[in-house]
Amino acid sequence: MQPSTATKTIGLDLAKSFRYVRQYTAYLCEPLKTEDYIPQPIVDVSPARWNIAHTTWFFEEMILKKFVPNYKVFDESFGFLFNSYYNTIGERTPRDNRGALSRPTVAEVFTYRKHVDEKVLELLSEPGVIATGLPELVVLGLNHEQQHQELLLTDLKYTFSVNPLFPAYREGFAPEEMSGPGATAVGSSDCEGGIYAIGHIGDGFCFDNELTRHKVYLNDFAISNRLVTNVEFIEFIDAGGYRDHRFWHAEGWDWVNQNGIDSPLYWHKFDGEWSHFTLGGLRKLPLDAPVCHVSFYEAAAFAEWKGMRLPTEFEWEAGNEQFAWGKRWEWTNSAYLPYPGFAKAAGAVGEYNGKFMINQMVLRGASVVTPEGHSRPSYRNFFHPHLRWQFTGIRLAQSEPPA
Repeated sequence: MQPSTATKTIGLDLAKSFRYVRQYTAYLCEPLKTEDYIPQPIVDVSPARWNIAHTTWFFEEMILKKFVPNYKVFDESFGFLFNSYYNTIGERTPRDNRGALSRPTVAEVFTYRKHVDEKVLELLSEPGVIATGLPELVVLGLNHEQQHQELLLTDLKYTFSVNPLFPAYREGFAPEEMSGPGATAVGSSDCEGGIYAIGHIGDGFCFDNELTRHKVYLNDFAISNRLVTNVEFIEFIDAGGYRDHRFWHAEGWDWVNQNGIDSPLYWHKFDGEWSHFTLGGLRKLPLDAPVCHVSFYEAAAFAEWKGMRLPTEFEWEAGNEQFAWGKRWEWTNSAYLPYPGFAKAAGAVGEYNGKFMINQMVLRGASVVTPEGHSRPSYRNFFHPHLRWQFTGIRLAQSEPPA
């Protein structure tokens, strides 16, 4: 089952959308063995069990407890175990301890999921729910779950990658090898400077960090029509890019040296040839595919080496009709900050984005494992600059010299 139908119907038929999104998560879990649900090799990667339990807890906490009179929670301990970062709701398991717990079992988590699904669908079948404020929270919950569908895949990929057996999530499933626009001839589009409107527009769903729509002034700039490819990044490696401090931010240079970084995440060199670990296992590196799993530090260093730069998030949004996108989350040169007029919602929902608007960089576009509907031009992803377990890539830009 693919997520596109569910995404397109969100807000039109809530019960149908709820079933589609929840069933797609179950589809993603189909290849997993019980042991695959448990490990957490690093703090940034959550166990599969936690991901599917957390999204279930979100519906129970944000919807069932609010809209179902006298609702009895499935298990009083689950709020502590599966709350992610909502201080409004209460204490929670430390983030780096999610994989240390052997209970509840995977089977119990799926029983919990079934219970919550039944209760939500019962609620959505009641007359008059449209006028209660419930639909907006259900749509938020579905978009939240779709974010975790992507995280489920990226977290599993990292977990499998640290296993010396290089197990495959699905045999032959290597979406990161799709070349798409990365195989086209290099070129760029000239974008005229001026005043541009930035941010979400229309009646469709968006996250609060995409609001409010506002105007920015941009100077003339040029932006590449494709992503940087693996073969181009190999040229950077072979030219000593990881060993030359001139191309790196000070923090990036420290990160490279402290962690022994010399290539993108999941790259391995055997007998002089590059391979990469994929969701389909260890495979030969496709040279024409867009480079993947690079940090902001690496993206900025590569741009500096090329005598170019990363686009700002405003340049990316203003120029996005000039190029194909959607294969990688693309690093921008913009810090993750609130837009003018941004306001946090009351309660726990207000913690969704706003409190993370510091010390992170914005990524635009989408990746090959992003659910459809999460790739609109105004969508703002964000990560700390050293992270690279997501499907991140590089698009270059250049300031046009004054006439």
